[in-house]
Amino acid sequence: MIASVRGTVEAVRLDSAVLEVGGVGLRVQATPATLAGLRHGAEARMATSLVVREDSLTLYGFADDDEREVFEVLQTVSGVGPRLALAVLAVHGPDALRAAVAAQDVNALTKVPGIGKKGAQRILLEIGDKLGPVRSGAPAVPAVQDSRPEVVDALVQLGWPARAAEDAVTAVLAEEDGGSDVAAVLRAALQYLGGRGRG
Repeated sequence: MIASVRGTVEAVRLDSAVLEVGGVGLRVQATPATLAGLRHGAEARMATSLVVREDSLTLYGFADDDEREVFEVLQTVSGVGPRLALAVLAVHGPDALRAAVAAQDVNALTKVPGIGKKGAQRILLEIGDKLGPVRSGAPAVPAVQDSRPEVVDALVQLGWPARAAEDAVTAVLAEEDGGSDVAAVLRAALQYLGGRGRG
């Protein structure tokens, strides 16, 4: 098990990053929010989980150990593999997910792409109290307006021109009416830019 990696960020892509560790470039799959915290050329540490399949070895990376533990617990639910577990964490942070499970909030889980009502009910039933209680009180939602430069910077790191990144974030914030967290704005901006191309 590779529990964590530390190295220089060589590349940041839409769904993964490459960290050079001891002369070896490791590709790490991660959520948009985790990738937004990485900077090309900077050193970074990521908690990781190695998923072994017959035909592949895939390394998944997380901002901290708690996020990795939640990722692994999610995969104990029947029908939830690593990609779906990562999708859950892309929409809900660990404490937000704990709060949703504690409240048996089916609607919160159906916001995750790939999870319908029955799938959400199964997750709530099977996950039980495995995630433990919410660790930091009410789930924290960063102020979107304060984090605007962070989202723009993340898009630039992913290869978009600064002007296009600013325009995308402005358009997304106008549609969202300031009601989404940083990860949600980043995802929406990527979708916006993907529909317009990199011109």
